[in-house]
Amino acid sequence: MTPAYLYYTATTLDGFLADEHDGLDWLLSQPLTQGSLLDYDSFYARVGALVMGRSTYQWILDHPAEQFADTAGWPYDRPTFVFSHRDLQPAAEMVSIISGSPQEHHEQITAAAGDGAVWIVGGGALAAEFARAGLLDEVLVSIAPVTLGSGKPLLGGAFDLELLEHGRNQAFLEARYRVAGERP
Repeated sequence: MTPAYLYYTATTLDGFLADEHDGLDWLLSQPLTQGSLLDYDSFYARVGALVMGRSTYQWILDHPAEQFADTAGWPYDRPTFVFSHRDLQPAAEMVSIISGSPQEHHEQITAAAGDGAVWIVGGGALAAEFARAGLLDEVLVSIAPVTLGSGKPLLGGAFDLELLEHGRNQAFLEARYRVAGERP
């Protein structure tokens, strides 16, 4: 059985994952509670492997004290695949640096996930590549009551989504969508 490929993320109301300098101050300053529809701990318990782009990977390495102070700089204990066209060094034993298309690595990522889901951590361009390849099942997004005006877009492309569930966590609107397909 193929694991679900899930894009679990947060965005501003105007559709940006980060500001133009990859800043996440808008996100990290928002209050959250446990037990909501998109509760992180519940979500992460379902994850078997992670996929991310180089910018997300670099942000995690550059900001360990802000978000991940108790994890020695690498916050994930699951196999992690970093898509990059640059020569990067893995930050931990379970990190693999790969290049190419999602289709080229689908079998390897799926095998690494085992019985768990594949979490596409970021960014929006990489999530769009998976969606275009038919390898993105759902978008799980927390929408913050913030606008940036510019930055890194939520999803790099035009896609139809079907709302499956919605909820609230403090000021965040939470939504789970099925990826219906790319728009013509």
